This record gives sequence, C-alpha cells and structure tokens, in this order.
Amino acid sequence: MNHLATLLMTFALIMMTLTGCLPASNPLEGTEWTLTEWTVSSSDPAAFTITVAFADGQLSGSSGVNRYGGTYQAGPGDRFSVSPLTSTLMGGPEPAMRAESAYLTLLSQATSYQVAGSRLTLFDANGNESLIFARSDR
Repeated sequence: MNHLATLLMTFALIMMTLTGCLPASNPLEGTEWTLTEWTVSSSDPAAFTITVAFADGQLSGSSGVNRYGGTYQAGPGDRFSVSPLTSTLMGGPEPAMRAESAYLTLLSQATSYQVAGSRLTLFDANGNESLIFARSDR
C-alpha cells in the first residue's frame, strides 16, 4: 500500500471514530410545548397557560402568571435536569399562583423525559409521570 492510501485510510478511521463519539441529537432542542396533564389533582392545567420552549440549552415559558427560564440538560439517554429557575414576580389570582408554584416544583424535580410523537412526558425521581405536554404549533 502506498503512502497516500495509508494516509487516506487513517483519515477515514479517525473520521469514523470521531463521528461515533459525537453526542446524540437532543429531541427537545428547538421545540415548544403546552402543559396538558400533571399529577396535581386539585386543578386542571388547561385552565392556565403553562408552556415550555427549549433552545440553545435554555428553557423558558409561561408558568401560569409569570415568565420563567433557566438552563436544562437532556441526556445521556432519557436523563433530564433543570438549573435553578428564575421567574418574573407578578401576582395573579390565587388558583393561578398555586398552579404556577406546583408546576415549577414538578419541573425542577423532573429527572427523566420521553418524547413520543407530539407528546413530551417528564418523570420524577421515582419514574412517575409528573408533567405531560403537547407540542405547540408555533
């Protein structure tokens, strides 16, 4: 084998190795969701506008009354976590404020996720469904 062929084979092997080491794509990146179900039985999430959007390692949305944001990690596998969240500090009706508090708590406790079609489910540390979203068409 001549020098050029050896060099090309070495380059190809390096490229295949590097390609195999790249992180898997993140199915949440660039998506927007609206909360449709949750484990809080005392209120219907459809009565509030609760959303989440994922972009550039950040999440943001409406938590019912306020806007919130922070960073998130999805993966490896189905692992999910959020940084401590920041939020605006507006007041609102008591039911909306309770819903907002419950949502932000459940979001911060999420440890795994699953995307199935147009549905995003976040799970707590025990593997229980906690928040269920439908993909938004924005």
